Amino acid sequence: MTDNAQHPRPVPASPPATSAPPIVANALTVGYGGRHVLDGISFVVGCGDVFALLGRNGAGKTTFVRVLAGLHRPAGGRLEVFGRDAWHERVAIAHRVGYVAEAPNVPTDRSSSSLAALCRHLYPRWDDRLVDDILARFDVPSRAPIARLSRGQRTAVMLALALGHTPDLLVFDDPTLGLDIVARRDVFDVLIGELADRGCTVFLTSHDLNLVERLATRIAILHDHRLVVEGALDDLKATAGGSLESVFRAAIGRERVA
Repeated sequence: MTDNAQHPRPVPASPPATSAPPIVANALTVGYGGRHVLDGISFVVGCGDVFALLGRNGAGKTTFVRVLAGLHRPAGGRLEVFGRDAWHERVAIAHRVGYVAEAPNVPTDRSSSSLAALCRHLYPRWDDRLVDDILARFDVPSRAPIARLSRGQRTAVMLALALGHTPDLLVFDDPTLGLDIVARRDVFDVLIGELADRGCTVFLTSHDLNLVERLATRIAILHDHRLVVEGALDDLKATAGGSLESVFRAAIGRERVA
């Protein structure tokens, strides 16, 4: 199977009748050192969406994810996760959210098995079989320190830990950056399988437009720290030349795709 093989896009899950949207950004503004990195960002991610946030380097994608994960306080506006404030109620939100950062955000001197054992005691819905299956798929040695693993294996560990507590929302910050073609395909296949089995909501950033086009149901594009496009991917493609790349080029003024 090649990296260009076609996969069916996941069908969005039916949202629970009483559930608040997984993500609501309302005039969100974030600054560093007196300058805005995100300026008045507003959109809603619905239950079961596979939502991709796109933009060139420095557009603010990772900053948005850090606010979403409760790691950075916004300067203005509000970001809600399942109806709770992402900053003030980040502890209460954590058990419903799985987070895969661009780089491992775990102690690199620990092994995958020791990290899984730690997480098992923190989450009541921990799924040992799922974690073991993901680690086996990427041939992750259970006792090797994270520092000794390949980039693909490290990503697999983060993916397994993020999915192990069966979250309602999975957040990926450029999960395939730096991975070879086989590792990218395997990460993609794990996502497809888990979405089909669980119907959880996914929010991701990525430079891999091919992956996004196969996976996402909705997208948003940042340019000059503002939201310039947001909507259903198929609708946007139909009005911009039939591909995600054409949507992206039009949104950023037909500059070279990053």
